[in-house]
Amino acid sequence: MLIREATARDWPAIWPFFHEIVAAGETFTYPPDLGPEQGRDWWLLAPPNRTVVAVDEAGTVLGTAKMNNNHMGNGAHIASASYMVDPAHSGRGVGRALCQYSLDWARAAGFRRMQFNAVVETNAHAVRLYRSLGFEVLGTLPEGFRHPTEGYVGLHIMHRAL
Repeated sequence: MLIREATARDWPAIWPFFHEIVAAGETFTYPPDLGPEQGRDWWLLAPPNRTVVAVDEAGTVLGTAKMNNNHMGNGAHIASASYMVDPAHSGRGVGRALCQYSLDWARAAGFRRMQFNAVVETNAHAVRLYRSLGFEVLGTLPEGFRHPTEGYVGLHIMHRAL
């Protein structure tokens, strides 16, 4: 697996699984009816932030991550990131590789910590992955997310030092 900078040419490969994940409404706070142009504008970040794709040896996009400062000004030393793995390629370590890549990027870019603002508590796979990489839950906003089948569930704020 290779992780490389994403370009606008990657968007047609990202959009189908991005749309599937967002439309399911289970893990992201994006509107479920988000269109491809607005999704692209929200996901493909301009420098100094970064968006990457994980690709296999054939060049197939397996997943993607966006990495950015979590705040501006005096809070700009805290990084954040978001990840999407094509469900057709789940269970192959793509999410772990993208998360580790983002941690390495943040450290090299001079960030001091990484914070995830809205990890849906029912997204057990992501919570388990982030914990295994050293993140801890700082707090949970009760009923911060309206899950389509579970109802109102908490949103974790997760953090780790770099």
